[in-house]
Amino acid sequence: MPEGALVLASSSPRRLELLRQVDIEPDLVDPADIDETPQRDETPRRLVARLAVGKAEAVAARHPQAYVLAADTIVAVGRRILGKPEDEADARRMIALLSGRAHKVLTGVAVIAPGGKTASRVVETRVAFKRITLRELDAFIAGGEWADASGAYKIHKRAGAFATSMQGSFTSVVGLPLYETLNLLNGLGWRRGEGA
Repeated sequence: MPEGALVLASSSPRRLELLRQVDIEPDLVDPADIDETPQRDETPRRLVARLAVGKAEAVAARHPQAYVLAADTIVAVGRRILGKPEDEADARRMIALLSGRAHKVLTGVAVIAPGGKTASRVVETRVAFKRITLRELDAFIAGGEWADASGAYKIHKRAGAFATSMQGSFTSVVGLPLYETLNLLNGLGWRRGEGA
């Protein structure tokens, strides 16, 4: 791995696509594999911050000469944390909970530079969903879009029709807040094309 290369510590196709939207192509995609279980009494904000840094650290240990970018996204209703649904019934429960109410989408982003300097940020976006009818819920669940998505939805797909308002970063809800991510990378000295 060349010095100054960019490693994306995530298997999320959405995060890779967001980076490509701003002409950033990671030199390597190397997903982190860490325990994502919330700790006792851990707030949603602390959880995403801890997981983003933990993922970055796990992958930086394998690529000490690279810039490592990691992120974690969760949906929170109050202090209730909605991660990725385990199955269809879990997804149905999550969407029913979000129906007709506002919730927060929190994305933690962490970057570790060659040499180990770390910078991280948590971005919070408030999203409100319309009241979702049983028919709409059935159709949404049948579509399968809920799989592998925090809170059982992807805002840039069918669930976008449920959102009545959004305050904050759209790209953070998709999975990677681009403005903040670029600021973290640039602040640690990363430059486009250096690792290529």
